[in-house]
Amino acid sequence: MKARETALRLKRFEMDERARKVADLEQMIREFETIAGDLDRQIQAEEDRTGIKDPKHFSYSTFAKSAAQRRDNLRASIGELRGKLEAAQQDFDTAKQQLARFSTDQPRELGRPRRRHERTSGLSLR
Repeated sequence: MKARETALRLKRFEMDERARKVADLEQMIREFETIAGDLDRQIQAEEDRTGIKDPKHFSYSTFAKSAAQRRDNLRASIGELRGKLEAAQQDFDTAKQQLARFSTDQPRELGRPRRRHERTSGLSLR
């Protein structure tokens, strides 16, 4: 029975680890979205300040160009993280199902009758 408890504890740990990974990915996506929104506002403020909104214009703000590049990189990262989040969510769901299945399974030893020499001598051959 001790091996079963250890295995159950391991399954719980695996499920908790996958849940932490999902939560971490969700948090990173939220943070990146917030930063990208801040960069959008900074770009808009810079364009309003300079009066030049065309990034191809020769005197377009270098700050706005670099902020736009950073924002675009963040958005690309958000897309990649969403793919990883989907995979992590599937891993978590699988681990949760395995834990549920494992915890509801009855140990095999309970239903099996003991052998005659195990009953009489009290020794187990396992």
